[in-house]
Amino acid sequence: MDKKNALRAGALAAGTTLMMLLMSSPALALARDDGDDPGQGLSVIETLGLYVAAPLVLFGVIAGLVMVLDKSKDRQPKAPAKGAKAKVGAKA
Repeated sequence: MDKKNALRAGALAAGTTLMMLLMSSPALALARDDGDDPGQGLSVIETLGLYVAAPLVLFGVIAGLVMVLDKSKDRQPKAPAKGAKAKVGAKA
């Protein structure tokens, strides 16, 4: 992508974001709806645990399972032995 297209895409993204922020009024969040029954807020530790620690732990568990259960034997292709000739018609 050249510079002109990148600048155009950035301007479009910034404009769209700005319009979305201006159109969503935070004042509407102060008015209660009928039947609205919010629970107690989370503490800082609970929030960090829920939105930071839990995803990191989940990512670690998934990455660990993928590494442990990986069935491939060779991670890198072996170099041909010295003096060995390549087979004719063999796929690389």
